[in-house]
Amino acid sequence: MTSELRKTIRRAGGRHRAAIMLPVLLAGCVSPSAPQRVSTPTPPVRVVQPRVVPPGATPRPPAMLLSELERLGRGFDGVVGIAVRDVQAGWSVSWNGTGRFPQQSVSKLWVALTLLDAVDRGTLRLEDPITVRRSDLTLFHQPVRAMMGPDGFTTSIRNLLTIAMTQSDNTANDVLLQRVGGPSAVRAFFTRASISGIAFGPGEKLLQSRIAGMEWKPEYAGGQGWLVARAALPLEVRRAALERYLADPMDGAQPEGMVAALARLRKGDILSPGSTQVLLSIMAQSKTGPQRLKGGLGENWAFAHKTGTGQELGSLATGYNDVGLLTAPDGRTFAVAVMIASTRQPIWARMQLMQNVTRAVVSFAGARPS
Repeated sequence: MTSELRKTIRRAGGRHRAAIMLPVLLAGCVSPSAPQRVSTPTPPVRVVQPRVVPPGATPRPPAMLLSELERLGRGFDGVVGIAVRDVQAGWSVSWNGTGRFPQQSVSKLWVALTLLDAVDRGTLRLEDPITVRRSDLTLFHQPVRAMMGPDGFTTSIRNLLTIAMTQSDNTANDVLLQRVGGPSAVRAFFTRASISGIAFGPGEKLLQSRIAGMEWKPEYAGGQGWLVARAALPLEVRRAALERYLADPMDGAQPEGMVAALARLRKGDILSPGSTQVLLSIMAQSKTGPQRLKGGLGENWAFAHKTGTGQELGSLATGYNDVGLLTAPDGRTFAVAVMIASTRQPIWARMQLMQNVTRAVVSFAGARPS
C-alpha cells in the first residue's frame, strides 16, 4: 500500500473506512466474478459539502431538496455523487457533484450524441446500413451476438443505436463508435458542443481490459477468452490496475457536468430538434435499470435515461450509475444523476438510494406551485 493510500484511509476514518479498503473489477452491464477476499481502496473522490450552482441570476435552488440530497449522500455507505438540475429554471443542487466518477455504460450516451451530431451535419444517415461481424464482438453484455448469421448482422444505424442504448449492448456501441471516427471523434464533439466535466475512454474493449490489468487481443472477441485470461491474472496485478483506474478513471465524469449536458440536450441546445427527439425517444425505451432511478417515479411521470454498471470483485461494486431526465405531469423536467464510484452495499441498497433521489425530486415538484 502506498503512503498516499494510507493517508487517504486515515482521513476517511469511521464509517467510511470500509468504503476505502475495498476491491473491484467488471463493467458496462456485466456478470460478477467469484467472491474473493481482497483489500483495495475506493477512488479518491473528493467528498465535498453539497454545492449550489445557480447559473447566473436564476431562481434560488430549493433548500428542501438540497437538504434531502445531503441526507441521502451522507447516509449511503459508499462513494456517491448526486446532482439534480431544473431544466426550465436553470438551478442545480448536488452532493459530491464535482468528484470524478467512473461512467461505465453511461458513456454510450456520448457515442449516441456524436452519431446524431454527424447525422445533423449530413455525414451519416440513420437509415444507412451497418454490419456487425464476429470479429467486432467485445465482452460482457452483447445481445447482438445472438442476432448474427454466418455473415454477421446487417441492420440500419438507427436500429443498432437503439440496441446499444436500450439494451446497453457493448458490441453495438463499439461498432457505432468506430463508424463515427472513434474516441477522438467523441472528444472533438465535446469541444464543438462545449460539454465539460466529462471524459471519454478508449472504447469498451480497451477500457475493460485496462481496468483488469490486461491488454485486449483479437482472440478475445466474444468475451470468454478474455474472462479466462483475466481469471489467470495474479491478484496483485488486478489490484494495481484497479487502483490506477479508480484514482484517475479514463471515463470519469462529474455528476454536475452530467446534469448540465442532459439539461442542454432536453432544451435542444446540442442537437437539431429531430435528432433530439430521436435520442430522447430511444432513452425513454431503455430496458436496463428498471429499479434504479425509474423505481421511484411518481404517477404520470416520465423518464428517459442511461445506466452504467462497472466491474466487481468479491463484494465490492463499482461504477453503479443511472442518469436521465425526469419529466413531471405538467411538463417540468429535471436532469438527475446518481453515480456510485464504489460500495459494498448490496444491489437493493444501491437501487433504494437511487429511488429515494427520484422520490425527493417528485416530492419537491409536488410541494410547489406549477
